[in-house]
Amino acid sequence: MKTVRIVSAAMLLALSSTALAQQAEQCPTLPADSGLHWDQQTQSDFIVCKASTGDGRTVLNMMLTARDPDMAFNRALRAEKGSFGGESMHWYKLDMGGRDLPGLESRRITVVKLDKNRFAQIWIDAADTAELGNLQNLTQTLNLNSSALAGAR
Repeated sequence: MKTVRIVSAAMLLALSSTALAQQAEQCPTLPADSGLHWDQQTQSDFIVCKASTGDGRTVLNMMLTARDPDMAFNRALRAEKGSFGGESMHWYKLDMGGRDLPGLESRRITVVKLDKNRFAQIWIDAADTAELGNLQNLTQTLNLNSSALAGAR
């Protein structure tokens, strides 16, 4: 009886670690030298990837979804050009209803249509403009796994 429990526990552990490994593959691979790691939340029609620094500060967020986030960005808030997943895009400054809050100069958001029924909503919450530039460059190098949102197509 004790052997059956141990074998059952070992099998459950092996299955859960396999499931976690498969789940982790859905967020793009971060460069080893980035100092960031992903925290991932998966639902049936979207994946949220949050990249955090070693001290726990979340600096890069990405939602991969099969549904159009349908976000309208004000052209006056358009900032830098960039690319993601092979698609050209623009980063936008955050609209806080005309209020000039501290730290807004180092925050950006964008939505990229990757394919039919495949979208990426990306937002950056950098500590300063230097980190913002580094994170924008990093997003251009990220490769999406073909299995991301495969079930939602």
